[in-house]
Amino acid sequence: MTIPENAFDLVVIGSGIAGQTAATSAAEAGLRVVLLEKTDSLGGSSAMSGGWFAFSGTAEQQELGIEDSDDLFLSDLLEGGAHLNDRSLLEAYLANQRDAYDWLKGHGTAFREAEISSGQSARRGHNAPIKEVLASLHEAYRAAGGETWLSARATRLLRDVTGHVTGAVVHTPAGEQTVSGRGGVVLATGGFSRGTDLLRIFAPEQLAAIPYGGRGNTGDGLKMAWKLGAGLADMSFVSGTYGSHPETGEEFHELLTAYYMGAIIVNRDGRRFVDESLDYKELGRVVLDQPDGLGFEVFDAKVRAQSHPGIPLKDIDLLEEIGHVHRADTLEELARIAGIDAEALTRTVARYNDAVAGAAEDEQGRTHLCNGVGDLLPVDTAPFYAYPAKSLMTTTYCGVTVNPSAQVLDVDGDVIQGLYAIGEVTGGFHGASYMTGTSLGKGTVFGRIVARHVAGALAAARPGTAARGATRTTEGMPR
Repeated sequence: MTIPENAFDLVVIGSGIAGQTAATSAAEAGLRVVLLEKTDSLGGSSAMSGGWFAFSGTAEQQELGIEDSDDLFLSDLLEGGAHLNDRSLLEAYLANQRDAYDWLKGHGTAFREAEISSGQSARRGHNAPIKEVLASLHEAYRAAGGETWLSARATRLLRDVTGHVTGAVVHTPAGEQTVSGRGGVVLATGGFSRGTDLLRIFAPEQLAAIPYGGRGNTGDGLKMAWKLGAGLADMSFVSGTYGSHPETGEEFHELLTAYYMGAIIVNRDGRRFVDESLDYKELGRVVLDQPDGLGFEVFDAKVRAQSHPGIPLKDIDLLEEIGHVHRADTLEELARIAGIDAEALTRTVARYNDAVAGAAEDEQGRTHLCNGVGDLLPVDTAPFYAYPAKSLMTTTYCGVTVNPSAQVLDVDGDVIQGLYAIGEVTGGFHGASYMTGTSLGKGTVFGRIVARHVAGALAAARPGTAARGATRTTEGMPR
C-alpha cells in the first residue's frame, strides 16, 4: 500500500520536553512520527528553563537520605493548588512518574542534585542540564526514524466527517501544507507567555512582568483547540515568577531564589511586603504592586556561602560575576549602592533578626524558609548582598482541559477524538499555583502516556500489524 505524502501515525506539534518525549517514545514504539516546531530551533521554553524535574522515591533522594513519598507529593500538589487541581491528573502523574524518571535516565539523563524549592516540603527537585537532555532525546528520536520539520507553524486542526482530529494545516518555508496523523495530533505548543493578546484577556496585570519563555509561545495550540470547543482550566491563575534581574535576557535562565536560602525581600523603601517562604508565583504576583515592580533579595555572607555554581535558582557566583548582585560591608552602604532607603532597611533587618531570635513576631508571618521547611537565618554577617529582581513571565500553566490519557475534552467534558494535549498548553494540573519541577515533570510523564495510548490504540485497530508494517510493536511502553 502506498502511503500518502505527509501521512504519519502521529503528528506532534511543539518540541519542548513534552513534545519531544511524546515524539521520541512514539517513534521508539514503532510509530511513524512527525515533530513540528514553529521556530527555527528545537526546545521551546524547556530549553530556556532551569532543568528541574519533580519526582519522589528516586535513587538520588535515597542516597541523600531525603524522606519523601507519593502521598506527601500529592499533598503538596493539592495544597499548592488550593485543592483546585484535577486530582485525576495528579494521580496519573504519580502513577507514571517512575516510568518517566527511568526512561529519562535510560536516555542518558544525569540528575546533578535533589533540592527543595517552591511548593515542596521535601527535596524533590531533580536538576539536569536541560539542553543536553533535549538533545539526547532528539537524537534517539532521529535514530528511531522520526521526522522533524523546523519553521513549521501549525495554524489549523483538521477533522474528518465524524469529528475526529486527523491532522493540521502547517505553514512552512515551502508554503502551506497539510499533515495527517492516523493516531491523531498532539498539542505540545507551550503556553502564551509571549501572547500579549491572550494575556490581555486572561491576565492583563501580568503584562507588567518581564516577557520570557520560548519565542513561539504565543498560544497557537490553545487557540486551535479552543476553536474546536475545548474546555479551559486555571486561566485565572496566570502569574510570572519572582526572582529575575530587570536586565534578564534569553542567554541563560537567570532566576535567583535566595529567599528560600535565607534572604528577605524588600522594596525600594526598605520595607518587607510579603512572606518570603511563599511559592515564587505568588511572590511574582505581589511584587508587581511594589514601586517599579521591583523587590530586592537582601542576604548576608551565610546565604552567599550556599551558592551552587552551575545550578539554576542557586548560582549566586555567576550573578555576582556579571554584576547583577550588589555587595557591601554594611547594610547602609548596600542600601546606597542598590538604591534602597538605608535607614528603613536597617530597621527592617533589625526587626527581622529580632523575630528570628524569638524576641518578636515576624511582621509578615514568616516562620520557615520554604513551604514550612527550613529554619530562618538572621541577616547579620558581613558582607551583605542585594539582588534586584522582578517578576518574569516564563510560563502560564493553564489551558485546555484533558483527561488522564491526555485526550482533550470539550466544554461539556467529552473527548475530542484524535486530539491530545500535554505540557504547558494544558490546564487542570496545577490549580492555583505551581510546584518547581512539575512543568518538565508533567511534560515527560504525559508525553509518555500519550505515546503509549496512541500506540495501543493503533495496535488494537490493526491487530498483529505494527505501525510501519515492521516487526516493532509497543513493547517497551509500560502499561
